[in-house]
Order: sequence, then C-alpha cells, then structure tokens
Amino acid sequence: MTAEAPSRPGLQVGPTSEFSLFFHVKPGHGEALRESLKALQASPGYRPGDYNLPIGSIHEARFVPFDNDTRLLFATSFDGSWDAYMLDFASKPLKLFDAIFQHVEGYEGLPDLQAVKDFIMSAQLTAGGYSRNYGGTVKEIRKAERVNKAFQQVLDNPEAAELLQAPALAPLLAEASD
Repeated sequence: MTAEAPSRPGLQVGPTSEFSLFFHVKPGHGEALRESLKALQASPGYRPGDYNLPIGSIHEARFVPFDNDTRLLFATSFDGSWDAYMLDFASKPLKLFDAIFQHVEGYEGLPDLQAVKDFIMSAQLTAGGYSRNYGGTVKEIRKAERVNKAFQQVLDNPEAAELLQAPALAPLLAEASD
C-alpha cells in the first residue's frame, strides 16, 4: 500500500495517517518538560504494557526532546480523518498534554476545538515517508487480539479436542500453529 497525501498535513496509508509536530521549547523549560514526560509515561494508558490510550484511534505516540532540550517532536499515527482525530483529541481531558505543552512556545491552552486545530497546524509537518508493517485500524487489531485469545483458550481446552478435528478448521489450526 502506498502513502497518500490527504487534504490535511500528514501522509495516509490505508485508514491510518501519520502526525508529526515540531515545537520550540521555552527557554529554561527543558528539565521541567522531561519531568512532565516522565509523569505522562507513568500514567494509566501510557505506561509500558498499557494498551488503552485515552484517544482510542491512536496506534502509537511519542514525545522526543532534541537539540539539547530546545525542541520537541510529538509523533503519532491514528485512524480516520485529521478532523475526526482533532475532535477526539479535543474532547478528552488534556491535563497530561497541558502539562507537556505548557513548556513549548505558542501554547496558550486548548479551550476549544478551533484552538486545538490552530495549535496543531502551527507545528505540523508532513513526513517525507510513512509506511506501516500491519493493516487494520486500532479497533480491528484489538478485536483480532481478543479473538486470538479466545481461540487459544479453545485450543487449551481438552473438551474441544474432538471438535478441533473437523476438516473445516484445518486452515485455522495451521495458522494457529505458526
């Protein structure tokens, strides 16, 4: 699948778009920014192993301070349109993001959807290249994980042994053995 340029900044592959924001960190705020990022990383949904980000259409997200903590990259990929993502982003409690963005130039809070869009557009650059290693939306991937977990429980159940001999299940069992 090739990347397509949508009507908004960011490349799109299938149902997923990339999102890259570059900010200037306020002078003297580097250490406080890093502390805010540590607090975010320790929060539910963001901790390593937590897979329930507050914005359900995000595949992954990362904040990267660089240039001796004078710049900040926020990069992510998400499902759906840019406008739907902005609406989802603006409708969530943004306390943790507020704690981070307060350290970048141009941030005056995000009181409404238009303020979110304006702030994002002021920092967003389209990637020079974007690819994905898997298909599917976050919703589809989470469903596949639930189906796989349930199927593994069936495979582990001795009472299912006879049913699993059905020829119609051969392709599924072959895939499961991989």
